[in-house]
Amino acid sequence: MTHNAYIYIAVMAGVSFLIRVLPLTLIRKKIKNQFINSFLYYVPYVTLAVMTFPAILHATGSVWSGAAAMAAGILVAWFGFDLFKTALTCCGVVALLELVLIR
Repeated sequence: MTHNAYIYIAVMAGVSFLIRVLPLTLIRKKIKNQFINSFLYYVPYVTLAVMTFPAILHATGSVWSGAAAMAAGILVAWFGFDLFKTALTCCGVVALLELVLIR
Protein backbone atom coordinates (compact mmCIF):
# COMPACT_ATOMS: atom_id res chain seq x y z
CA MET A 1 0.00 0.00 0.00
CA THR A 2 1.14 3.50 -0.69
CA HIS A 3 1.41 6.25 1.87
CA ASN A 4 -1.75 7.92 0.50
CA ALA A 5 -3.79 4.76 1.12
CA TYR A 6 -3.06 4.99 4.84
CA ILE A 7 -4.23 8.60 4.86
CA TYR A 8 -7.47 7.64 3.06
CA ILE A 9 -8.13 4.82 5.51
CA ALA A 10 -7.47 7.11 8.49
CA VAL A 11 -9.84 9.78 7.13
CA MET A 12 -12.57 7.20 6.48
CA ALA A 13 -12.14 5.76 9.98
CA GLY A 14 -12.32 9.24 11.49
CA VAL A 15 -15.46 10.15 9.58
CA SER A 16 -17.14 6.86 10.54
CA PHE A 17 -16.19 7.37 14.15
CA LEU A 18 -17.47 10.95 14.22
CA ILE A 19 -20.78 10.01 12.62
CA ARG A 20 -21.38 7.50 15.39
CA VAL A 21 -19.97 9.44 18.35
CA LEU A 22 -21.16 13.00 17.72
CA PRO A 23 -24.88 12.29 18.17
CA LEU A 24 -24.15 10.51 21.46
CA THR A 25 -22.08 13.38 22.82
CA LEU A 26 -23.98 16.39 21.45
CA ILE A 27 -27.58 15.28 21.96
CA ARG A 28 -28.21 14.60 25.63
CA LYS A 29 -31.87 15.55 25.91
CA LYS A 30 -34.84 13.75 24.42
CA ILE A 31 -35.60 14.95 20.89
CA LYS A 32 -38.99 16.66 20.92
CA ASN A 33 -39.15 17.84 17.33
CA GLN A 34 -41.75 15.72 15.54
CA PHE A 35 -40.09 16.09 12.13
CA ILE A 36 -36.70 14.88 13.37
CA ASN A 37 -38.31 12.01 15.27
CA SER A 38 -40.21 10.83 12.21
CA PHE A 39 -37.09 11.24 10.07
CA LEU A 40 -35.02 9.12 12.46
CA TYR A 41 -37.82 6.55 12.69
CA TYR A 42 -37.87 5.93 8.93
CA VAL A 43 -34.09 5.95 8.30
CA PRO A 44 -33.63 2.16 8.79
CA TYR A 45 -36.55 1.34 6.49
CA VAL A 46 -35.31 3.64 3.74
CA THR A 47 -31.79 2.26 4.03
CA LEU A 48 -33.07 -1.30 3.73
CA ALA A 49 -35.20 -0.37 0.72
CA VAL A 50 -32.32 1.37 -1.02
CA MET A 51 -30.10 -1.70 -0.60
CA THR A 52 -32.81 -4.22 -1.53
CA PHE A 53 -34.38 -2.57 -4.60
CA PRO A 54 -31.42 -2.96 -7.01
CA ALA A 55 -30.84 -6.52 -5.79
CA ILE A 56 -34.45 -7.44 -6.61
CA LEU A 57 -34.17 -6.13 -10.15
CA HIS A 58 -30.80 -7.70 -10.93
CA ALA A 59 -31.18 -11.05 -9.13
CA THR A 60 -32.95 -12.63 -12.09
CA GLY A 61 -31.96 -13.21 -15.69
CA SER A 62 -34.01 -10.22 -16.81
CA VAL A 63 -34.77 -6.89 -15.19
CA TRP A 64 -38.37 -7.24 -16.37
CA SER A 65 -38.97 -10.50 -14.52
CA GLY A 66 -37.47 -8.98 -11.37
CA ALA A 67 -39.70 -5.92 -11.68
CA ALA A 68 -42.78 -8.08 -12.26
CA ALA A 69 -41.94 -10.24 -9.26
CA MET A 70 -41.47 -7.15 -7.12
CA ALA A 71 -44.85 -5.78 -8.25
CA ALA A 72 -46.50 -9.13 -7.54
CA GLY A 73 -44.84 -9.29 -4.13
CA ILE A 74 -46.01 -5.80 -3.23
CA LEU A 75 -49.55 -6.66 -4.35
CA VAL A 76 -49.65 -9.95 -2.43
CA ALA A 77 -48.21 -8.34 0.71
CA TRP A 78 -50.68 -5.46 0.39
CA PHE A 79 -53.54 -7.95 0.72
CA GLY A 80 -52.09 -9.29 3.97
CA PHE A 81 -50.39 -12.53 2.98
CA ASP A 82 -47.47 -13.68 5.10
CA LEU A 83 -43.83 -13.56 4.07
CA PHE A 84 -43.68 -17.19 2.95
CA LYS A 85 -46.63 -16.85 0.55
CA THR A 86 -45.25 -13.56 -0.74
CA ALA A 87 -41.84 -15.13 -1.42
CA LEU A 88 -43.47 -18.11 -3.15
CA THR A 89 -45.50 -15.76 -5.33
CA CYS A 90 -42.40 -13.79 -6.31
CA CYS A 91 -40.47 -16.96 -7.11
CA GLY A 92 -43.37 -18.28 -9.15
CA VAL A 93 -43.65 -15.07 -11.15
CA VAL A 94 -39.93 -15.10 -11.89
CA ALA A 95 -40.00 -18.77 -12.88
CA LEU A 96 -42.95 -18.28 -15.24
CA LEU A 97 -41.56 -15.14 -16.83
CA GLU A 98 -38.10 -16.63 -17.26
CA LEU A 99 -39.66 -19.63 -19.00
CA VAL A 100 -41.67 -17.35 -21.28
CA LEU A 101 -38.83 -14.90 -21.95
CA ILE A 102 -36.29 -17.63 -22.74
CA ARG A 103 -38.45 -19.10 -25.52
